[in-house]
Amino acid sequence: MSSDQFDSALDLLRRLPPHSTSANLTRICALAPSLTEDLLSSVDQPLQTRQCRKTKKEYLLCDYNRDGDSYRSPWSNEFEPELGDDEDGGKPSERVRKMEVEMGRAVEVYRELYYEGGVSSVYFWDLDDGFAGVVLLKKTTPKGSSEGGWDSIHVFEAIDRARTAHYKLTSTVILHLRAANEALGDMDLSGNMTRQIEQDMPVQNDASHIVNVGKLVEDMELKMRNLLQEVYFGKAKDIVGDLRSIQPLTEANRDKATHQEMINSMKR
Repeated sequence: MSSDQFDSALDLLRRLPPHSTSANLTRICALAPSLTEDLLSSVDQPLQTRQCRKTKKEYLLCDYNRDGDSYRSPWSNEFEPELGDDEDGGKPSERVRKMEVEMGRAVEVYRELYYEGGVSSVYFWDLDDGFAGVVLLKKTTPKGSSEGGWDSIHVFEAIDRARTAHYKLTSTVILHLRAANEALGDMDLSGNMTRQIEQDMPVQNDASHIVNVGKLVEDMELKMRNLLQEVYFGKAKDIVGDLRSIQPLTEANRDKATHQEMINSMKR
């Protein structure tokens, strides 16, 4: 694989519509198969859902529960489709699997309180000096004249230390909003945001990890939601307001002149 090819592929994906990331990623992988593994592990794309064959519950697909063309269900802890006899698919140890299940239950409660629906999944895996995991959340609106989707991907590492643990959290939010009607026309607002944080927190037992990771994820989601609402949507509103105004131009110019006169008088 050429590093120039990989950089060019990432650069191209950044310039294409975010809501078409999955389709464009598939096309690039078809053109350059050698880039497939690196692109799938590097590019954040809207999460896909699948139904567990055993429990009939939905779960989310990502690169962290994938092995080839198979995905591990967090409900049954089995890969679907099944792997070969000589492959285990990298399942978590018994201790980490127990934490994975408990974290999954906690995230379900969080999802119902904050999102009032949607789908969530949690996947953990072992590290030499601790463990790592990913918390996934997805909420979409029914398709129609207006539709939208929210995907949260929280990847973390927990490194065990004496009575404390060092956590590193990388969070990505993918937002997609689309509306179409005669008065508005076609409106498409989509994009993604990534933030990272590192923090040391006290740990007494494995249950402490669930509390600590849950607090980090909740705080990060709150910060990112506020950023989207106040900064990104606020800026978009200001731009649209400057481009299109129901106020006559003469009144707008008069208000600006009055405002400038007040500023000049304060400087004297």
